[in-house]
Amino acid sequence: MRSFVSVKFSPAGRTVSFLLPDLMVDAGPEDASLPEPKPGDRVVVDTTDGYALGTVTRINSSLAERREPAADSPQVVVRRASHDDIVQRLKHQHREQEAYRIALLKIRERGFGMKLARVEQAFDGSKLIFYFTADGRVDFRELVRELAAEFRTRIEMRQIGVRDEAKMLGGYGSCGRPLCCTTWLKSFEPISIKMAKQQHLSLNPSKLSGQCGRLKCCLRYELPNGEGVTHAGCSDHGGCSNPTGCANCGTEGGCGSCGHHA
Repeated sequence: MRSFVSVKFSPAGRTVSFLLPDLMVDAGPEDASLPEPKPGDRVVVDTTDGYALGTVTRINSSLAERREPAADSPQVVVRRASHDDIVQRLKHQHREQEAYRIALLKIRERGFGMKLARVEQAFDGSKLIFYFTADGRVDFRELVRELAAEFRTRIEMRQIGVRDEAKMLGGYGSCGRPLCCTTWLKSFEPISIKMAKQQHLSLNPSKLSGQCGRLKCCLRYELPNGEGVTHAGCSDHGGCSNPTGCANCGTEGGCGSCGHHA
């Protein structure tokens, strides 16, 4: 098993596993500058979108094997974050807030049919990414030109869905727990009102809808399993033979990790 750490990029975000370079794993007592990162340490990691700064979190020993990334995973820890890295990230956060404020004003002035969700600046400062939701296509070319002139950097506009917006912003569900999409859910599976009917739930839209305004993802968790056992999900049989059954199969927490199963 290769050494790895779980890293969070925001307090509300999910944890992501990154491999540790051999240089950190094999560092001895005489090489105090390269110890293996501990929970709470800041590290610079290589992600699909480039370098990013994150915080190492604790790993539940029972989930360690499931969270281990593939041996050839491109997601690796580059180095421990320096003081300059942390200061640079704080400056980026300040610029993100300013970019969000200015972009929001420009969107309202022009009456664009879009809702700004979040602004992120690349770790190397090369671009600003604006995430937004909209009912249809939006011609934002003029907005991009104005933002590029304002911030003197590359501008990217990325349209996301309402479920992705909830995953990005975070929050708590009616169950009192952090949103599944924010913490561990890896993909959004199709949800239908039929799933609520199968569980004899009230069909009140306000009770069946999550923060995103769509049907709750957890409506899939307690469907009858492949052998017809009601509210068993896959936890009793180690696998799900029902193609429309539990969406939690194979996730890092396993069936029942959401707390909905007894």
